[in-house]
Amino acid sequence: MDNSQADSEVFHCGETVEPGEKKHIRYEVAENYLGDPVEIPVTIINGEQPGKTVFFSAGIHGDELNGVKVVQEIADRYEPEDIHGILVCLHVCNIPAYEAQQRYTPVYDQDMNRSFPGKARSNTTERMAHRIYNRFIEQCDLGIDFHTSTRNRTTIYHTRADLSDPTVERLARAFAANVILYGEGDAGALRTVATADGIPTITVEMGRAHRFQPILIDMALDGVESVLAEYAVRPGEPVRWPGWFKTTSAESTKRWLRADTGGLVEMQWGPYPLVREGETICTISDHFATEKHIVNAPFDGLIVGSLENPVAAPGHPLCHIVQLDEWTVEEIQREINHQEFDGYRAHGDTWKDE
Repeated sequence: MDNSQADSEVFHCGETVEPGEKKHIRYEVAENYLGDPVEIPVTIINGEQPGKTVFFSAGIHGDELNGVKVVQEIADRYEPEDIHGILVCLHVCNIPAYEAQQRYTPVYDQDMNRSFPGKARSNTTERMAHRIYNRFIEQCDLGIDFHTSTRNRTTIYHTRADLSDPTVERLARAFAANVILYGEGDAGALRTVATADGIPTITVEMGRAHRFQPILIDMALDGVESVLAEYAVRPGEPVRWPGWFKTTSAESTKRWLRADTGGLVEMQWGPYPLVREGETICTISDHFATEKHIVNAPFDGLIVGSLENPVAAPGHPLCHIVQLDEWTVEEIQREINHQEFDGYRAHGDTWKDE
């Protein structure tokens, strides 16, 4: 839909949210084993002036908490007088997984981010996805879905988007992350389904599961503010530019490096995720420390995802590396030298622990 040319509208979500109104609601998406309602927390902020309807979703994977904090901050930060349009804040989408603090819906290990748009008569996860998508997502003009890496891994702050769609490219660039990994996305993923339905959507990947990482959360809030400015939801505010910018999809420019031997993994790169061709990324040694396998960077690149569990078997992913051109390497190095790259430090709470 496109609200931008319409008069201010009422938002219907079981309850009605009038223009100029902000409302916190709990919307039932399922029942638990006791027959009690499973309700997701939602904040609707209906601006005093008309404009785009934007959704922000988090907690599709229940242990991914950075996005939950981002959505809480969005819901708290903006008031109806601040915006032109409507903000739809879906604080936690997968309540059973969130309560269990695990990635997938418990018992059956169903992935909500492979279940959209869902079905009214299917398994529990698809039913929840159906109610969320049908009631909230379909009313929106664009959206941002927040994620982190899975357990035992961490990921650099970046977005994922289908840049072959100009409407998605506009959204991704407005969010102003330095790195975009692009492609259509997986079947059943929220961004894939929403984009196919004419609701341009990006995924934001940021850090680690099971924790809040304040620097990454602040960066995401800056990205949200930039998006709202780009779409005149916050008219008069500036649209950000990240300084340096890298997009990649071809396998020749991004690669998962995997273990060829089993053993104990010691990461050697850091404190920043910039590596030069031939530099040692990690070593894998046996328990007697008599054999050591060295994994080197295949090209100048940026490590966008990294193993945290210090053991590996053959085939286990060690890191995800994106190839950089010399100009980008030099720009990143300039930012490192001027301490402008600290949000991407390898060590500390923003990237991985000491």
